[in-house]
Amino acid sequence: MSAIPPVEATCTRAAGADATPLSRAVLAAATEAVLHRGGWGNPDVLLVHHAGRRVVVKDYAPRSAWVRSTIGRWLIAREACAYDWLQGSPGVPRLIGRLDAMALVIEYRPGERLSRELAPRLPATFLRELERRVDAMHGRGVLHLDLRHRGNILADEDGQPVLLDFASAIRLSPARAPGRWLLAGLARIDHRALDKWRARLQP
Repeated sequence: MSAIPPVEATCTRAAGADATPLSRAVLAAATEAVLHRGGWGNPDVLLVHHAGRRVVVKDYAPRSAWVRSTIGRWLIAREACAYDWLQGSPGVPRLIGRLDAMALVIEYRPGERLSRELAPRLPATFLRELERRVDAMHGRGVLHLDLRHRGNILADEDGQPVLLDFASAIRLSPARAPGRWLLAGLARIDHRALDKWRARLQP
């Protein structure tokens, strides 16, 4: 089995600006809604309709030149890699590509944020399926590390969990003992977040 590259390594597709059917020139006209307006150091999250489909764009371009040239560029590359590593993983939107160095484009997965109010409408299997999808993510060596945030887990239209926002994610190699130990230890952060959601969502 080949070693999983560390988080700093170049990923299969996402390190460069992949070609997408969307361009910066048409972004404003194609934007349907601003899902989240970022603060000084966070991206805008846009719902965009283009080429017959809806996509989500995370974009640091509106931020200051300092943010764009430092953490913005780095976080977009990091998150694009995380989505790339998790392509095909259950409950993770598909990475479509990089608009440019400041923005990534992912599949739009409509859903509702987790909340106590949503709990009565969730399938009885929701929490079990959420844990299964987190374990599948860990099986690829990826740790989310921010699942406590209520905007990072959705219930989709079928009541199935969707994992979002991998800006904090890291990837570790289970091929060697240090990677396995760190993976097992840091996985507890994600599982503690699941414990929090169980306490909130179960009667």
